[in-house]
Amino acid sequence: MAGIGRRGFVKGATVGALAFAVGGVEIIMTAQEARARGVPFRLLDGHQGEALEALGETLVPSAREAGIAHFIDQQLSVPPTESLLQARIFNFRPPFADFYRSAIVAVDAGSNKMFGRDFVLLSTADQRAFVDLMRQNKVEGWTGRPGALVYAVLRADAVDVVYGTMEGYEALGIPYMPHIPPEKRW
Repeated sequence: MAGIGRRGFVKGATVGALAFAVGGVEIIMTAQEARARGVPFRLLDGHQGEALEALGETLVPSAREAGIAHFIDQQLSVPPTESLLQARIFNFRPPFADFYRSAIVAVDAGSNKMFGRDFVLLSTADQRAFVDLMRQNKVEGWTGRPGALVYAVLRADAVDVVYGTMEGYEALGIPYMPHIPPEKRW
């Protein structure tokens, strides 16, 4: 990221942009742009990316298109103290990738037990039903961190990626005014 420059980084950060590696060069873009351009994941594999997209979309509509998997993957690649992931906010011990990978394993194991296939292969209705049971800690045979905790962390990440941009603020009808001091915004 050293080649980006402070000004470019600050400008990008104010519009929800992050540094993504494309062909060995770090480029500032949003997670949505990274997804649309097919930027390869740094730490996640293809199945993990698909699983995070399916979970994110079930939790917060538009999370897939907003680039939930690219957002999480990019944030897993930065130093833990700089991460914007909810795993950091919830005070999980780094590396945060362990939480996300084990969450996907637990979701797929529960989904396979209930429906006979991985979460990404379920119908939308079955995905919603599964996530509702996960939210209530009612998935039979669930392993790992409690389902309700996985739900809370992934949902908060999905909310961040969908609504934590200027477009997200606009969709919610909230004026985005980063140049105005907080005490004068309202």
